[in-house]
Amino acid sequence: MIYLKTDEEIELLREANLVVARTLGEIAKWVAPGVTTRKLDQIAEDYIRSQGCVPGFKGLYGFPATLCISVNEVVVHGFPSNYALREGDIVSCDCGAVNEAGFNGDSTYTFCVGEVSEEVKALLRTTKESLYLGIEKAVPGNRIGDIGNTIQQYCERHGYSVVREMCGHGVGKKLHEDPEVPNYGRRGTGALIKNGMCIAIEPMINMGSKNIVVERDGWTTRTRDRKPSAHFEHSIAVHHGKPDILSSFDYVKEVLGDRFI
Repeated sequence: MIYLKTDEEIELLREANLVVARTLGEIAKWVAPGVTTRKLDQIAEDYIRSQGCVPGFKGLYGFPATLCISVNEVVVHGFPSNYALREGDIVSCDCGAVNEAGFNGDSTYTFCVGEVSEEVKALLRTTKESLYLGIEKAVPGNRIGDIGNTIQQYCERHGYSVVREMCGHGVGKKLHEDPEVPNYGRRGTGALIKNGMCIAIEPMINMGSKNIVVERDGWTTRTRDRKPSAHFEHSIAVHHGKPDILSSFDYVKEVLGDRFI
């Protein structure tokens, strides 16, 4: 069942998502060669708790950490570890926070570590652009398939592939609500988009094949061909007839400056 949110609930969702946005800005200050992914996770947890929120992912379905940290060919759900970031890596940080009212924020940014190849930067740039193109389709009267089709067509035209098994989702007092929001599909299909619908849109786009493998830990999901994958995510509300982005990359941009993708 799809739960349409009131204006008051949308503002509570925005509050949680801005905590996530500021957390990603804190992470941006630390992403550099030699920094461990476990360190990034601790920074995120400390900041989220300092804002009166709790990490949205930690303990959810048994996940052990605050961030899903996915490096290079890892698509999603990577565990923080003692891995020290290396020059030329990319690292996607998927972050969630729950505020005192019980609403979830959810957003992802994929960072460059030091100097990254132009080929990989192009993958990141296209993935982020597809996110905003998908968001533009989140208007009353369209359908969920219009979002996925737009993302798919844009990324495939640039020579990339779209992960099929993972998708976006509704967001509210539960992190994962209806409807599912695939990053591929046919126009005019799927749930009807209405005012009050709140969803997380999150393209997961591969440089090579769309095929993925889940590692033995049951979480870490990587590309089968081990080519890089990029992931960007915003939580949005369909509000007053248009998409309202509840999360933000502005805090990341403030830190990264001209290194912002």
